[in-house]
Amino acid sequence: MNSRTTQLQAFERLLDIMDDLREKCPWDKKQTMQTLRHLTIEETYELGDAILDNDFSEVKKELGDLLLHIVFYAKIGSETNDFDMADVCNEICDKLIHRHPHIYSDVVVKDEEEVKQNWEKLKLKEGKKSVLEGVPKSLPALVKASRIQDKVKGVGFDWEESHQVWDKVQEELEELQVEVEAGDQDKIEAEFGDVLFSMINYARFLNVNPEDALERTNKKFIKRFQYLESKAGELGKPLMDMTLAEMDVFWEEAKKL
Repeated sequence: MNSRTTQLQAFERLLDIMDDLREKCPWDKKQTMQTLRHLTIEETYELGDAILDNDFSEVKKELGDLLLHIVFYAKIGSETNDFDMADVCNEICDKLIHRHPHIYSDVVVKDEEEVKQNWEKLKLKEGKKSVLEGVPKSLPALVKASRIQDKVKGVGFDWEESHQVWDKVQEELEELQVEVEAGDQDKIEAEFGDVLFSMINYARFLNVNPEDALERTNKKFIKRFQYLESKAGELGKPLMDMTLAEMDVFWEEAKKL
């Protein structure tokens, strides 16, 4: 691995290149925080894909892309005299030191859970009116539900045992079935949301990340379906012309691979 000196030199190189691009490149000169926003979100998802694939070479590349965006935002901030890269780094350093009194002060914690609880308490002392203020509004619903549950757990609002959460899942499923039978679409949607929320809660008690779990299933389904498509192609028969029974033969083959 590279030395700290080499790491700092590499970071300085990136800052210098960013200066050049902002001054000389027509595309880079035109960018604003608003135009970069959707690209940053896309890069974050690409990093997430690489992590799920356990592809460290790709993780390295995507981290670089994301780091470029951070440097880009800091450069734009420096041009308006609002902040620069040093301000960004010092801001997060100060926050980390403040929120880790068990490392940088004399506070004693017994485990990871107590660290999380202290983190949320410190945030409230900093002036936040709600522990949920730290949950971004634009998060995808599945991720947002998971973060909401993590946040309220940090202040003690949580189930005590996993079986209680599973009972809640069963209760929500029963309520959903009642509304399905009644045929009220608005209530069906509401109850379906409750089922998903309770399942995400249960995932927490199983130490399962629901986003990762669902994406794992997505990838598995894609791989199996594409196998089915390839086999149909070998037969020269479009999927729409195949019966479900015919397709199921190849689906079962895909599951065994």
